[in-house]
Amino acid sequence: MVPLTPYLMTEKDRVNLLNWFLTNQRPLPWRKNRDPYRIWISETMLQQTTTEAVKPYFEKFLQRFPTVYDLAMAPLEDVLENWAGLGYYSRARNLHKASQILAKNGFSKTYLELIELPGFGPYTSRAVSSIAFDENVGVLDGNVIRVLSRKHNKALEWWRPNDRRILQQLADDVVADGPSHQLNQALMELGATTCLPRNPKCILCPWMKTCEARKADTIEQLPLRKKQRDSEIWIWKPTIQVRNGKILLVQNNYAPFLKNEWILPGEVTQKKIAPAGFDFRHSITHHDIFVKLQKADKKSMSRLGQNKDSKKINKSLAQPEQKWVELKQVAKISPFSLMTKALKSIEISE
Repeated sequence: MVPLTPYLMTEKDRVNLLNWFLTNQRPLPWRKNRDPYRIWISETMLQQTTTEAVKPYFEKFLQRFPTVYDLAMAPLEDVLENWAGLGYYSRARNLHKASQILAKNGFSKTYLELIELPGFGPYTSRAVSSIAFDENVGVLDGNVIRVLSRKHNKALEWWRPNDRRILQQLADDVVADGPSHQLNQALMELGATTCLPRNPKCILCPWMKTCEARKADTIEQLPLRKKQRDSEIWIWKPTIQVRNGKILLVQNNYAPFLKNEWILPGEVTQKKIAPAGFDFRHSITHHDIFVKLQKADKKSMSRLGQNKDSKKINKSLAQPEQKWVELKQVAKISPFSLMTKALKSIEISE
């Protein structure tokens, strides 16, 4: 990518940002050193999850898998079990896949090489290469988008490729002369602690005097807000069948949430309004799930994984893969909070 010319970030701005960070950075556990493995794990966990929520999971995960080799050698079920509670389990699966490549080949030092690995998107690859190896490439997460949109007073539709490229160039500009491992973290820290979405602490910002949005009185309008996807109401009727201390699970090919994961068999129906009666409610991204638990009988077992109602999805799908899992092993095979709630909400008996 061709850098912006001339640089929009002055050397004084860079120095002020760096000095602010060195004085105000939080003592986060993944900042103890620049080990690329620790940085990679933390950045993956921090996607879709707050810093405070990640801290205990990070410590626990590193205790169980202290090196990339330990992660690569571990069974996937152990990785998923230690990821339980963080959600977005595709992240854990990609960690496991990528660790097997990294354990064999070592960590690449450039984002263009890292981005080829499973789960390494534009942000993660740049974060690891810059923080661990000081590659002069900018990172672009939600905090950085907010800081740069305000700093330069840019009303950009950051979710669109062309506008995102502009913001990426602005981020690259900040770290063009380094040290990128500190400047990138400084940008993220500034957004996380000072340049807040609401009620930003401008008086504490190292860029207060040069912030273009502050001069234009547009801070509250930036960055632009992407319209949220409308929530969908789903009725999930999972079936509990236990035999000889084992419970039946299927590889999900019938529900739009937890796709391809091992869950309880059953059926789903999309509705326009929420039902009056249900056992519990759970949300996964834009899916608002109302759960009605049922014990298996001959009739229900004959239609597991199928749907008769024309409004029910996946009517033509073949029967999903099934397996019987020991009750004490369910958390390893299916560590999802939706499953945990379902099993706790019904008395399981032979």
